[in-house]
Amino acid sequence: MSGFKRIPQEIKDQIMVRVKEGVPVSQLSNEHGVSIKSIYTWIAKESGKTPGTLQVARLKREKEDLLRLVGALTLKLSRGEKNKTGF
Repeated sequence: MSGFKRIPQEIKDQIMVRVKEGVPVSQLSNEHGVSIKSIYTWIAKESGKTPGTLQVARLKREKEDLLRLVGALTLKLSRGEKNKTGF
């Protein structure tokens, strides 16, 4: 018997969709009981099909973080709050 379990294709597909949505690989690894190395191997194989899967996911996360920051700053400004620099 080999030391690894075969992951069903539908699980791989679900994981890859979530990677593209920007979910961290470490989180997906924990949720699905799949090694981080396996997920990165699938990403590498798929990156030949679609360029920059990891980069796109990272950029989506960064965009969401920036949108939250802009929203928080806009809310502060609309309430008339200012920090010590006057912004």
